[in-house]
Amino acid sequence: MASLAALVIVVHLVFVVFATLGGMLAIRWPRIAWVHLPCAAWAAFVEFSGRICPLTPLENALRRRAGLEYYSGDFVANYILPVLYPEGLTRDAQLAIGAFVVMLNVVAYAWVLRRRRARV
Repeated sequence: MASLAALVIVVHLVFVVFATLGGMLAIRWPRIAWVHLPCAAWAAFVEFSGRICPLTPLENALRRRAGLEYYSGDFVANYILPVLYPEGLTRDAQLAIGAFVVMLNVVAYAWVLRRRRARV
């Protein structure tokens, strides 16, 4: 179970990175937008709504079954924010993260659309 919990952590981290930076991949490979846009929308929804991603309870359940300590809050608060915001996740931090994800991807997709229009 501990290895499954670790796998969920890796998948969760890859998802967070992809949702945040996947628009940059769309600059090189525009078709990736079909996968990235729903992922980015989900990530922004989770942050803006203050919800917890379903992967977090799954990870905690697997950690519990393996006899490992589990955490309260969400994935971002437990793994990412301690690096960025040592005091933890606040509502303002969630809104800032959501806005950053949206803004970064709007810029990336504006670039993609501009390149596409220049070709046509």
